[in-house]
Amino acid sequence: MDHTKGGLVIFSANSHPASRELCKRISERLGVELGKVQVYQEANRETRVQIQESVRGKDVFVIQTMSKDVNTTIMEMLILVYACRTSCARSITGVLPYVPYSKQCKMRKRGSIVTKLLASMMCKAGLTHLITMDLHQKEIQGFFNIPVDNLRASPFLLQYIQEEIPDYRNAVIVAKSPASAKRAQSFAERLRLGLAVIHGEAQDAESDQVDGRHSPPTVKTTGAIHPSMDIPLLIPKEKPPITVVGDVGGRIAIIVDDIIDDVDSFVAAAETLKERGAYKIFVMATHGILSSDAPRLIEESAIDEVVVTNTIPHEPQKLQCSKIKTVDISMILSEAIRRIHNGESMSYLFRNIGVDD
Repeated sequence: MDHTKGGLVIFSANSHPASRELCKRISERLGVELGKVQVYQEANRETRVQIQESVRGKDVFVIQTMSKDVNTTIMEMLILVYACRTSCARSITGVLPYVPYSKQCKMRKRGSIVTKLLASMMCKAGLTHLITMDLHQKEIQGFFNIPVDNLRASPFLLQYIQEEIPDYRNAVIVAKSPASAKRAQSFAERLRLGLAVIHGEAQDAESDQVDGRHSPPTVKTTGAIHPSMDIPLLIPKEKPPITVVGDVGGRIAIIVDDIIDDVDSFVAAAETLKERGAYKIFVMATHGILSSDAPRLIEESAIDEVVVTNTIPHEPQKLQCSKIKTVDISMILSEAIRRIHNGESMSYLFRNIGVDD
């Protein structure tokens, strides 16, 4: 059944078959067929896009999920969006459940804010609107000069906890670091459960690294700074031994986060919780990147179950690890597309969502 007005075209920008599954689910829910487009790699690894139907004066929605080859995935989307723009589409909305490079949204030493670069490229290619889900930092919305709808996967994960964990009332929501405490607090308050925070874990990959900026100058300069002026230095951080703030003894521990990629920190957190008396450990995350040896490490760890949504295809990882479960979020993406196309309010999809969610 078609739930939309006419003039809607949905394209899958991904040439990889496994990444087209979410697009098919969305189009089935909307009752429309996927638009006809060819996206493929030539022999020299260049990406070529050929739109095989008219998009003139239509609302185009380009759905792109991340594959293992992230950079190719980005180029596929950019080229398809630009092709729609030059074919006189009325509007072009990008449906990007997971925004790549979202961890590089802060300035690190002599690095760059890559997320801002990617946002500029998307807007320049011709996007007029973006639908995404659980941005790594909500401030990323400000990198775009187009409207951004940052949907939430937490209602689906909360529903999973209530329906699939029989004794969830005996659970405690755990933040594996103080940085994810706000998300954990949101889950705990909605489920009326206790909260625990792990503090003092090993430094992660995103933490500051020592480089030349910490080196004192070889020669004191007296031109700009008075010789008697000593600039106070910031005391270096030193993390304390691992501690768990909160009681997890004899309870189910549910670790929540937005992304699960390198699972070392989750495995270490699970071991710590086991030592403190937790008898079951779940990990909940929106985006399951699960790169490298993640499936093997999860299978061998104290983690009982890892629950992620299908914002990113992870079927190969599920074949390697029976502990990985998937929650379908195509329903909220299809409803967002329907509302934007029909000119309806999006506020219903953001009900009960606070500033800190």
